[in-house]
Amino acid sequence: MDDIPRLADGYEISTDRARIDAARVHHWLSTDAYWAHGRAREKQDRAIDGSLNFGVFDTAGGEQVAYARVITDLTTFAWLCDVYVDRTVRGKGIGTALVVAVREHLRPHGLRRILLATHDAHGVYEKLGFRPLERPGQWMALVFE
Repeated sequence: MDDIPRLADGYEISTDRARIDAARVHHWLSTDAYWAHGRAREKQDRAIDGSLNFGVFDTAGGEQVAYARVITDLTTFAWLCDVYVDRTVRGKGIGTALVVAVREHLRPHGLRRILLATHDAHGVYEKLGFRPLERPGQWMALVFE
């Protein structure tokens, strides 16, 4: 992909777990993300601790403005989840640049696939190379209610 979206000036992406503002991420996800409404803080903290985390930060003040995490063995498989951009900075291409950064960070590992689930952003992810499952009938889920 020659036309790789770039992060807007004034922002930087980091995988440094120490920089992740866990309280902010929890607030975003538990109050504003349809897939994580009501998620407990302890559960979110465990998810962060067990994942490869990506944060986007305002370089002027260091404030975190976006987040994504990946569950992976860095060998065969990855699951991209909890992609969130603060409402105050949406429309600047931050989310797109974040997902591109995740994709490019994982590319050298030779993974067979990166999966994600979305209710409403198929077009966004398709522009970055994601496609619907070729054989969705092969996939199953064990759901704990």
